[in-house]
Amino acid sequence: MKSPATRENCCQHLCFLAFGHLQVIQDAVYWRKAEEAEPPTENISLREFENLAIDRVKLLKSVENLGVSYVKGTEQYQSKLEAEIRKLKFSYRENLEDEYEPRRRDHISHFILRLAYCQSEDLRRWFIQQEMDLLRFRFNILPKDKIQNFLKDSHLQFEAISDEEKSLREEEIIASSPSLSGVQLETESVYKIPFADALDLFRGRKVYLEDGFAYVPLKDIVAIILNEFRAKLSKALALTARSLPAVQSDERLQPLLNHLSHSYTGQDYSMQGNTGKISLDQIDSLSTKSFPPCMRQLHKALRENHHLRHGGRMQYGLFLKGIGLTLEQALQFWKQEFIRGKMDPDKFDRGYSYNIRHSFGKEGKRTDYTPFSCLKIILTNPPSQGDYHGCPFRHSDPELLKQKLQTYKISPGGINQILDLVKGTHYQVACQKYFEMTHNVDDCGFSLSHPNQFFLESQRILNGGKDIKKESTQPEPQAKPSVQKLKDASSALASLNSSLEMDMEGLEDYFST
Repeated sequence: MKSPATRENCCQHLCFLAFGHLQVIQDAVYWRKAEEAEPPTENISLREFENLAIDRVKLLKSVENLGVSYVKGTEQYQSKLEAEIRKLKFSYRENLEDEYEPRRRDHISHFILRLAYCQSEDLRRWFIQQEMDLLRFRFNILPKDKIQNFLKDSHLQFEAISDEEKSLREEEIIASSPSLSGVQLETESVYKIPFADALDLFRGRKVYLEDGFAYVPLKDIVAIILNEFRAKLSKALALTARSLPAVQSDERLQPLLNHLSHSYTGQDYSMQGNTGKISLDQIDSLSTKSFPPCMRQLHKALRENHHLRHGGRMQYGLFLKGIGLTLEQALQFWKQEFIRGKMDPDKFDRGYSYNIRHSFGKEGKRTDYTPFSCLKIILTNPPSQGDYHGCPFRHSDPELLKQKLQTYKISPGGINQILDLVKGTHYQVACQKYFEMTHNVDDCGFSLSHPNQFFLESQRILNGGKDIKKESTQPEPQAKPSVQKLKDASSALASLNSSLEMDMEGLEDYFST
């Protein structure tokens, strides 16, 4: 068998992720038509397995964030997503040279994430949606002369009608597609497809029907392709889930697969240059100006109740450590507050001081614990009655969240925008929208993924683009060198991709042993 040429088979590459079957043998990519997509057959190292999975997670999270921040299909959306795909070295255009390796990365990483994201209904839904958006992007940039080949290779028996047939039905097609003018139709391909394949368009009264066939303009054909893709990928994930126990029995893969879906791809904020710059007297003021809602909620509960349960102490304590509190400050801060709640000082020293010292890496295994990321807060240890930790956008009742946003002086229109994002399960984007509204900016210029990121970006805006400044009257230790330079605000995903390494909950050590 001959290796297919890169330029001639990129439509097949696109088709593969939706419907095809790939085999990677040495340097050749062979295609076989198959009813069900199957994984590539190639030996790769655990390190490459991990790296490909991490890059795919970054790509899909970029797809998600851009899809919420911009209108899908617009020039701005397309250009930013293409930039992210190029940055992560995945395939993005059909006629580029040296396309073999990006396509290979695409194929393998897709199937790795099938293993990680088949484990629950929520994970499957998220994975399918992002892969659908990625397929939509790639289809939209596919040259028109390649589209028919793509449809054929996808087993979609859709044939473009002739110009003569199109002219005969021009009036009816335009009437059924309000956004399509006569001038546009002259250059637009129209496909004659079985009525059953166009039910969604029919329900929305967006297609012309005749003799059991639907006449679908090219701009609407992607909706049918995506529906077919969703059905096939959903079925494939269900089948993968049945086989998962056998995969999880491999002790080399289980830790990675279990953590991929909860992974955080940004900075860990464990070593900050602003250590000692925050005084205890500033915390109350900072909590209303620069804390994200999750930490603002915890601070308010601590001040009112003079106590937090373990989950709240961990989440808030590590956040305070990340913004610059020293160990001595943390001990003083928590002890003062708990004593106000009538706790005996000796009891605090015996029962709580050790845990605070432990979180700073001064006790036990001497592990320097990092502040919780948004994903960790959203996906692990949900709060129960009497708890104040967690993510307000994920864990609060919508009505209570609305009331809370009202107390934060968010406008009614802004509250509705945030609640719509929450309803769509875009919790981090909802928090980012809160940031923009409380800091009076139209576009914050970053993709929010961490509470400490929220704090640092807030301080930069409030300080005119400068890093946190320590008040000269405070006796705390001299500040270390300033934190990292301001990220490029022109990129909607700058913060997400400025990370040095992925925080994989200890998996880095696991794979290096």
